[in-house]
Amino acid sequence: MTEEKDITYFEQKLLEFQDEEDPVCSMLSWVTEQLMEIEVSHRTGVVKGKHSGDRKTSRSGYRSRRWDTRVGTVFLSVPKVRDGGYIPFFLTERKRSEQALVEVVREAWVNGVSTRKIDRLAKTLGIESISASQVSGISKGLDGMVGQFRTRPLQEEYPVLWVDALYEKVRESDRVVSTAVLVVKGVDLQGNVHILSVEPMAQESEGTYLELFRDLKDRGVRKVWLVVSDAHQGLRKAIDASFLGASWQRCKVHFMRNILSHVGQTQKKRFAERLKQIWLQPEKKDAASYALSLEAEYGNIYPEAVRCLMEGLEDSLQFYGLPLLDSRKTASNNSQERLNREIRRRTRVVGVFPGRMSYLRLVVTYLMEYEDDCQSERCYLSAKAIMEQKRLLECAA
Repeated sequence: MTEEKDITYFEQKLLEFQDEEDPVCSMLSWVTEQLMEIEVSHRTGVVKGKHSGDRKTSRSGYRSRRWDTRVGTVFLSVPKVRDGGYIPFFLTERKRSEQALVEVVREAWVNGVSTRKIDRLAKTLGIESISASQVSGISKGLDGMVGQFRTRPLQEEYPVLWVDALYEKVRESDRVVSTAVLVVKGVDLQGNVHILSVEPMAQESEGTYLELFRDLKDRGVRKVWLVVSDAHQGLRKAIDASFLGASWQRCKVHFMRNILSHVGQTQKKRFAERLKQIWLQPEKKDAASYALSLEAEYGNIYPEAVRCLMEGLEDSLQFYGLPLLDSRKTASNNSQERLNREIRRRTRVVGVFPGRMSYLRLVVTYLMEYEDDCQSERCYLSAKAIMEQKRLLECAA
């Protein structure tokens, strides 16, 4: 009886597919949906829509994913899993960042870069065999994904944002110019990392940062607890104007570099060890007290360094206002700098980009993969700690 029901069911599906514009793509889409549901049910420990005491984790909606196959393009609705993330086992297509590098080669050729340089670049990337028509198709697909990623709706609340700028050489008309690309990374209330914005700008200024944050707000962001960055004056003013109630955390690593620039090379290591102890104190008052002791001890020895320390100290201690969050991650831009190094490792292959869009294509496609990888790993910050910190903030308000 069960076998007869199964046959009837598949006969009905077959008739449905016959009426589709592209039956093969429709069948592939349906099969992959079934496979993903089975895989996620095993991951969570319970079938969708059922309750079970053996549940390992829970679902968290869906995300769209374009899948280019030999029979055509399929748009998948990939289930999201709250803990550990989920990437379907059958997604074995060429990495999007590799496709972006292919597009850089094509655009370089269009903009008159010498054939010898292009051949050398292509060999470095390992893509000698790809045809012009394939490159063109890749380009069109990437542009759509890049645009969608950069304009997608965002959540209303992010406990922490990390903001930094990258500089790359980009060809504009007949000139090669240094272009700033502002990257904003955030962590949501579940502790997951997201790349919220990747915006090219002519320069770093209060106006460009205001424009950056205005875009975040237009896409849904309403509340931010803490913004971590270096001490760019325009950025500080833009944070104050854009996110009322948000604190600005001066990156302690950048701050230490600023302080140590006033100390002789032979004394830097010893003084740096003393400086680090400020941000390792259990409470803000202890950190301030330790800084005062350094001022008394070194004020006459390194007057400029100590002056720099005391002037910027308060801004470097703002992470103490969120004591339940991991201070190793909220006191500095270290994670952002590691991300920047990974980006530069890829852009260094190209050198001068033939256009702004080619640079964005490469960087954004890599960051899309980076975000996917973050979703499949454990949360960057504890969701439990975030929710308890949120409760305390609301009580204090």
